Amino acid sequence: MIFFTNDLHFGHSNIVRMCDRPFATIEEMDEQLIRNWNRKVHKCDTVYILGDFIFRNEKPPEYYLDRLKGKKHLIVGNHDLHWMRQGDYTHYFESISNLLEFSDGQRKIAACHYPMMAWPGGMKAFMLFGHIHGDTDMAWWPIIQQSEKMLNVGVAVNGYESVTFDELVENNRRYKNKDLI
Repeated sequence: MIFFTNDLHFGHSNIVRMCDRPFATIEEMDEQLIRNWNRKVHKCDTVYILGDFIFRNEKPPEYYLDRLKGKKHLIVGNHDLHWMRQGDYTHYFESISNLLEFSDGQRKIAACHYPMMAWPGGMKAFMLFGHIHGDTDMAWWPIIQQSEKMLNVGVAVNGYESVTFDELVENNRRYKNKDLI
């Protein structure tokens, strides 16, 4: 199976408060995110991480990477560059890129950490993104809200778990109708 996730922010103690995440502590958040991931993802599954995997973490990246099942592809986010410079983590990932174009066998996908108003594949492809968490207050929100092809992969929109494409579509429908957050 193929799963998608984004904006995990493992180890980032301020993210709980800044984004009003439903966790009392960063330790609780980290452990719940790991449990949620491993409950769904198996070792042969593929997971596309659309950036901001770790940020301001006290634990080494291996602490998280070793515990998460599946074949991981990292699309680099703005908070990934720092931890990635601290060592060679390439063996943890099937690929590392800034923008990834691929097919899941049913549809064309352009995956980037940032939402793009124009993307490879145009309207024949889906634009999967993160970075904005669950924000709906910016000037570009109406464009995202009206597009069936733009899907927010962020954990805040997707129940703090990795999701399949079908789950992603349903969660974004609710998010765009402001039923989820």
